[in-house]
Amino acid sequence: MTHSSATPPNSAEAAIDLDRFADIRPYHDDEVAGVLARLAQDSELLDAITRYRLPRLARFAPPLARFFASMRLRREVRGVATIRDFQLRIADYMAHMIARTTRGFSVEGLDRLSPDKAYLFIGNHRDIALDPAFVNYALYVGGHDTVRIAIGDNLLQKPFVTDLMRLNKSFIVPRSVKGKRAMLAAYQSLSGYIRHSISDDNHSVWLAQREGRAKDGIDRTDSAIVKMLCMARRLEENDPDIGHAVRELQIVPVSISYEYDPCDLLKARELHAKETDGRYQKVEFEDIRSIVSGIIGDKGRVKLAFGTPLSAEFDAADAVAAEIDRQVLSNYPLFPSHQLALAETGLAPDLVDLSAVTAEDRERFQTRLAQVPAELRPWWLKQYANPILNRAGRLDSDTP
Repeated sequence: MTHSSATPPNSAEAAIDLDRFADIRPYHDDEVAGVLARLAQDSELLDAITRYRLPRLARFAPPLARFFASMRLRREVRGVATIRDFQLRIADYMAHMIARTTRGFSVEGLDRLSPDKAYLFIGNHRDIALDPAFVNYALYVGGHDTVRIAIGDNLLQKPFVTDLMRLNKSFIVPRSVKGKRAMLAAYQSLSGYIRHSISDDNHSVWLAQREGRAKDGIDRTDSAIVKMLCMARRLEENDPDIGHAVRELQIVPVSISYEYDPCDLLKARELHAKETDGRYQKVEFEDIRSIVSGIIGDKGRVKLAFGTPLSAEFDAADAVAAEIDRQVLSNYPLFPSHQLALAETGLAPDLVDLSAVTAEDRERFQTRLAQVPAELRPWWLKQYANPILNRAGRLDSDTP
């Protein structure tokens, strides 16, 4: 899914510079063969494959199931020698996934961006893996290079997951680092890598607007992320001007909208637990299961909207975050599911617009809603209603 090699410029200076980021950066082309060979022998990955592909054999003859899974994996990656080769395989899977699990994927705004320039795409966050995957697929189809993807180290619970993500041009965001000094150093390194990618490598980056998914459907940019992004220029150029850093990074807000979220019920259950019990305890590998659910689940229509690069003068991180929010919300594509959910809540009836809602839309919505336990319905509905309320500035008095 990329039109240029992920390998950095071939110079001693670039190689020395990138050594600073060896622990967090994506893999390079010369590392691909070794990583793929390691994956083909990773028992945990092979067990994960057999549970989905060969469940009966995995139960009664695990070694044999792993053998077949390893053979299948080697066959799938035969001929993959570069990051580009790997992403082209992913592009094929994305095309099949879109055909099987959506009622269409559409893109707006990409024509306003240059395929020759690097951008820092900052997007709202609904699905752990699919948000950047849809961005990548849109860029690939549109003739742009794909992005380097920021992924939290909390998701990298298995070595094979780390390998797969770094093969797909992901770099690691530190979330589990302990201690203020260690955290500061980690985020300075992260900021430096993002700046290096945009300014030196001319390679675009995708980053979520906040840590974690917006499970309640409320998209808001964390200004702390903006401050992190500006660290590198301040340290490397002794330039504390936020406006200079923003223009250098070519920040482009991105809005992604799913007509239906395959994880909506899981999110509603978590939100309900936090409200009623004061806490929610994740089970082991819950995030991995959410990734799988997102990929295989019905999404209805999916739409992606690219905003315009931030170019105004900014003097504070809060102002940058506010502009990202303005573009994310104003460009956020609304589906009948959003309007029907808002109507169902009874909140803000003046904001409900059912003019484009068809009988089929109503039937699909009611079928989904009927599967939601009564105690979870307020949380389920608000995931879809909140984007409308957020855009209108009507959230404060309307929380569940």
